Amino acid sequence: MISRRKFLWQTGVLLTSSTVDFLAFQNRASASQLTQFNTLPVAQGYGDLTPIAAENTGELFLALPKGFIYKAFGKEGSVMSDGHKTPPLHDGMACFKVGNELRLIRNHEVSNERVPKLGSAIGPNAYDDAVAGGTTTLIVNPKSRELIKDFVSLSGTLNNCAGGRTPWGSWISCEETTLGQSIRMDADGKLTGGYAKPHGYCYEVSAKTNGTVPVVPLKAMGRFKHEAVAVDKNTGNLYLTEDADTAGFYRFIPKQKKHLSKGGVLQMLKVIDHDAFDTRKGLSIGQKFKVTWVTIDNPDPIEADDDDSAVYKQGFAKGAATFTRLEGAYADHQGHIYFVATNGGDQLAGQIWRYEHKNKTEGSLRLVFESPDRQLLDMPDNICFKPNSELLFICEDSDYKGLAGVSENYLRILMPNGKIADFAKNVTAGFESSEFTGSTFSEDGKTLFVNLQAVGVTLAIWGDWQNFKE
Repeated sequence: MISRRKFLWQTGVLLTSSTVDFLAFQNRASASQLTQFNTLPVAQGYGDLTPIAAENTGELFLALPKGFIYKAFGKEGSVMSDGHKTPPLHDGMACFKVGNELRLIRNHEVSNERVPKLGSAIGPNAYDDAVAGGTTTLIVNPKSRELIKDFVSLSGTLNNCAGGRTPWGSWISCEETTLGQSIRMDADGKLTGGYAKPHGYCYEVSAKTNGTVPVVPLKAMGRFKHEAVAVDKNTGNLYLTEDADTAGFYRFIPKQKKHLSKGGVLQMLKVIDHDAFDTRKGLSIGQKFKVTWVTIDNPDPIEADDDDSAVYKQGFAKGAATFTRLEGAYADHQGHIYFVATNGGDQLAGQIWRYEHKNKTEGSLRLVFESPDRQLLDMPDNICFKPNSELLFICEDSDYKGLAGVSENYLRILMPNGKIADFAKNVTAGFESSEFTGSTFSEDGKTLFVNLQAVGVTLAIWGDWQNFKE
């Protein structure tokens, strides 16, 4: 049995609370105070983690709490139902119910080594035939959790990292790059770019499609290093994260709800009365800001070919706020937008933010959690709420050398009272540092789907979801 992390929750350091609203964080001690008291807010959760093999293949990928099991499918290199091989680097993902089926739409963060390779598109109707990113769709039996069918659903896109599901039954897939026709030199002195088409856009894929969709770049949603998308079901606005050391948090207001290809307005968050506010360090859990939005005049600048920050710089010039490495984003049942700064905070171990809409021009921003120690939470990435609960499931991506990260990767759970629990650990032999990606629940909350990126596998996890303890 894998022992729990080598620290204990000590009663009384944090106030306990029965509330299920993350507003409780404003009364919590700051992360720096926690480390001063030499304790961390650990919850029991579902219990200790024990290595367990996949029920259907016998392969060992995860350590899970007692009472949970999983199946593995959709492996890199396996031949799909449409005859194409499953691409590598499984990333962002969402689960949809279509008729009696569960459908997963899954990103593939393939970079092509940042240079074009003709003929590498993973399927037909490719946007750019020289790149091997895109999405695949997996149809899963909701009772047996067995894979029924899989196929390419978006082809010819680059670095499809995260994205987000929409309330109208589609997946927004995002490119985490702005490479295009220009040739530029990267930090290692390697020439990159030279593509036939510009990249750095969002693309929409319907959950109902049974093949590869025609590719329509949603250029009004900006050309930058996109990471994730979350949709406020009440307003129809989309919120977008940017994975860069100097990043913006964006809002897209479509001209017509549910019809993103018809365009709209892209904006960047600004803290009221604090021009160019820097959120990356020096803040306390629970700190709240009044915010507004500044409009990006040119969401698709040609300068992005050579400058990943071309859109961000427009917002910054108008006083917009700076974040660091914004990754996962998710809307709760009230339409509040939670998003992650992977290496934000004084310990560079991660921040979790919440945006709350007030009116057309204003809202509020709150730092709901900041990791005080990498053993507790280390570089959060994709996030999702378990349906009908306030449990936020967090994928870790802590495999960065030289950043003081922990080489192990977990699926963690953040509770409304500020405690963190372990739910799963990657124990795949030879791939222990592979990040978790694409966490997403079935609508009934019975099955959690998640990917192990470097392993190249999708996992369906289920068990006694009622047995959660603080």
